[in-house]
Amino acid sequence: MGLRSAGYLCLLLARGVAAPSANATITLIADGTLTSSSAGSLADLSGLTGTLENGLPANLLGGVGSGIAYVGGETFLAVPDRGPNATPYNSAVDDTVSYISRFQTLTMNLTPSGAGASLPFTLTPTLTATTLLSSPTALVYGSVAGLGLGSGAPAQNTDGKFYFAGRSDNFDPNKNSGNPNNARFDPESIRVSNDGKSVFVSDEYGPYVYQFDRTTGQRIKSFELPANLYVSKLSPQGNVEIDHANNPSGRVANKGMEGLAITPDGKTLIGIMQAELEQDPKNLLRIVTIDIATGTTHEYGYVLTTGSGVSDIVAINDHQFLVDERDGKGLGDGSTAAVKQLFEIDLTGATDITNLTGAAATSAAVGKSLVLDLVKAFNDNGIISTQIPAKIEGLAFGQDVLLNGVLEHTLFVANDNDFVTNVAGPNRFFVFAFTDKDVPGFVQQQLVPEPSSLTVLGTGLPLGFGLLHRPR
Repeated sequence: MGLRSAGYLCLLLARGVAAPSANATITLIADGTLTSSSAGSLADLSGLTGTLENGLPANLLGGVGSGIAYVGGETFLAVPDRGPNATPYNSAVDDTVSYISRFQTLTMNLTPSGAGASLPFTLTPTLTATTLLSSPTALVYGSVAGLGLGSGAPAQNTDGKFYFAGRSDNFDPNKNSGNPNNARFDPESIRVSNDGKSVFVSDEYGPYVYQFDRTTGQRIKSFELPANLYVSKLSPQGNVEIDHANNPSGRVANKGMEGLAITPDGKTLIGIMQAELEQDPKNLLRIVTIDIATGTTHEYGYVLTTGSGVSDIVAINDHQFLVDERDGKGLGDGSTAAVKQLFEIDLTGATDITNLTGAAATSAAVGKSLVLDLVKAFNDNGIISTQIPAKIEGLAFGQDVLLNGVLEHTLFVANDNDFVTNVAGPNRFFVFAFTDKDVPGFVQQQLVPEPSSLTVLGTGLPLGFGLLHRPR
């Protein structure tokens, strides 16, 4: 049990609070949005000025729900993807721009709601920092000659600091998609190391999994993934890479390693592909486990139920995980959301499918069970299906709370609004509460508490003190 949970437990015991009831359920307790920072509306804290190739500001705040990670106290990290490419300007690079890869540091303040509020907590997300991602060694940047595009290299590059960016032509055409010297990077999920000093980010272009220094944003490690995930013919246009004649094996463009989890002991990463590989049967997705110390990998199968893909994975413990399976329908797509579901899987005794394909790989896929139907949960709380974000993506277990005098855990769920607030709505975060009976075996990541958290705990007043609520 972590210091935070221990503090809550002491408070509960002192008050003689009973154990959670057997009929407890996973419940939506808060909903918050992030639309600005101290730098202004829809501006992050990168300090970047000027505009991107499509005319949008280089410090545009958006897409922060692609991936989220809890780092203790009220602090979370959030990662946007490759940048704002919904504004047409050059189809030769799929309208991608030299948006520097980054992660955002957020404070997620949960406070009791007032009388008459629809949800028991009020969530106030605040952006406190923006960290740009770079390599200490030179990267490969592109240039589409004759089409009015210059180098894809960010102007901010300096000796010893070469920034990753979203433009799709930032690659070496003579190597496969796993080349770690490519500057193109499409972050999709983020997790923090147990000591809090570094972060792990998964990507769709490679797919890649990189480790970055949390303070400087500099890459400190590249993990070599199984060769069957990579494609050999690279192109700045996704439809060229998707063409099976060009790439009969490897990840499908824009459907790479969408999700990433870390086990509570901080020793293993678990990545999951958004869709099937070119060579795999329809709906068979690959899970890749990575031993952080040795780099050893294993692959396991996951079969979609009704969703069109997977957006994230988060660890319940060292062998059970929640998987976010969804469609692409809802707010931002101009349609009605139907499938946003969280499934539990267990890798205990699972068959390694690294060398399996076809029916053999499918038959070896892990079992799964439905834990939470998000569409129903949102509908039950007055959010109609056309207003449910199409891209429900980021998952992270967060701080514990006291609800009706009972200690409950939290699950944060975030949307990726693709940087188009006027179409897909704001950066939005939903908080669900659950007990150990709702998700048996749950173990919070063994994070080193931040100094501020230790100070509060040391006073005997754990974070969230006094958050006692009316019945739901």
